[in-house]
Amino acid sequence: MARIERGPYRTIWQDFDDLMAEMESRFQSLLGGISSRGEEVRGRVVPAVRDFRVDVRDHEDEVIVVADLPGVEKENVAVRLIDPQHLEITSRRTGETEEESRDFFMRERIYGLMSRTVLLPAEVADESAAATFKNGVLEVRLKKAPTETGTAIPIE
Repeated sequence: MARIERGPYRTIWQDFDDLMAEMESRFQSLLGGISSRGEEVRGRVVPAVRDFRVDVRDHEDEVIVVADLPGVEKENVAVRLIDPQHLEITSRRTGETEEESRDFFMRERIYGLMSRTVLLPAEVADESAAATFKNGVLEVRLKKAPTETGTAIPIE
């Protein structure tokens, strides 16, 4: 396996991406290039990750989900509550034309359809759910579903 030297501006995640690209490249050579999950740029296969980062907060009577979607337009974002504990966020980011994408030395930004299902820390109700999208950041606020605490039984 190739040795990776960490420069002053490299992170462990960049090292991890390089290792994944190396493994993908080796698997491709073993399989004879049958399929590729990534994009090849200057002989190096860059793995295609089709999701995005989210923060989930369990805040008093609501759950707050914040997703980073840089370069995505508001019209290309969809949010759907699958069930009381799962939220689905889908977005589409359009890329450059064929002419613009020809001269890349390195290409790491992801284009196309990205989707993520987020596990929520508590059950939520779809009533009064609200979502905002500003500067590439999606924020979804969901009220927690009322929890049943049981019924008091009088003692005779």
